[in-house]
Amino acid sequence: MEFVQARDLRQSVGDGFRQAYAAEPLRLGRAPGRVNLIGEHTDYNAGLCLPIALEHSTWVAVTPRVDGVVRVQSVQGGVWRGTVDDRDGWASYVTATLRELGVRGADVYVDSDVPLGSGLSSSAALICALVVALGSTSVAAAIAAETDGVGAPTGGLDQTISMLGHTGEALLLDFESMQRDRVSWSPEAAGLSLLVVDTRVSHAHETGGYGDRRRECEAAAARLGVANLRAVTDPAPADPRVRHVVTEIRRVRETVAALGAGDWAEVGRLFTASHASLRDDFEVSCAELDLAVSSSVESGALGARMTGGGFGGSAIALLPTVDLDRIATEVAAGFSAAGFGAPQFLVARASDGATLIA
Repeated sequence: MEFVQARDLRQSVGDGFRQAYAAEPLRLGRAPGRVNLIGEHTDYNAGLCLPIALEHSTWVAVTPRVDGVVRVQSVQGGVWRGTVDDRDGWASYVTATLRELGVRGADVYVDSDVPLGSGLSSSAALICALVVALGSTSVAAAIAAETDGVGAPTGGLDQTISMLGHTGEALLLDFESMQRDRVSWSPEAAGLSLLVVDTRVSHAHETGGYGDRRRECEAAAARLGVANLRAVTDPAPADPRVRHVVTEIRRVRETVAALGAGDWAEVGRLFTASHASLRDDFEVSCAELDLAVSSSVESGALGARMTGGGFGGSAIALLPTVDLDRIATEVAAGFSAAGFGAPQFLVARASDGATLIA
């Protein structure tokens, strides 16, 4: 089975910039995609999340300009030219970041090995890579660029882990207290791997059902007379949207406890329970994600769940490393039998966050 490999793109990005603009880039930045282990749709509800940064990253070469022109060339997205005030498809992520940092013009070159539209935060990786390439380390600026500048209703998880990830660790994010705690994530030491199944069903936060779910949560909090759904004290609310948020926050706590105890079977069980809640109570899954989860578990994974905003994207499966190829092959066969397009696979390892490249 072939897996998408992470690549060091610094040389090719620098060369691409020189070829595109006949000049040397001022700086290079790199920022990873992410996998959220558990805690989905809880960040904008002041809840808990447990993401890791991936080895797979977006790389950006940039030189600011003084004439107000923005030129962007992406290996994945093509060529674009405009100003920082323009909002135009994928280039909006670049112009929004430049606006947020007060940069009025720039030449930008982009390459990435984070699969696009896969629920692995390729958009946040682009923004964070550009933030560090422009000499900033501001998580707040990265969040504002995507939420305010692009209009994507994300809750801040993606940008935070892309900026602050660390090898061998997950980051427990509390979006009520804004506390960040590092949690050891080393399934490899236990003979396990985290398989990512990219269903190849694309989604977009700024135009998809993600925003609908956020509005539903805000409306539910208003009906209940609380500031956010983190404040709900009922352990099993009747409203399915609220029930998912309340039980998902609980599952994050239980996952951290299971990791502390080295109980990987319990981690897998919690993954699968999370997916059932996202599928049934929050209704953000799809047939391809459900099949990725069910076929992984039936083939021997300890547990599996969709990751990211949903409506497409990726699932993750915690499984014995010795069974990695076999389970991936069986999942692919299940997709073929169901008449779905072929998924692609990568192995997720907790890695470092955004870096300014010398």
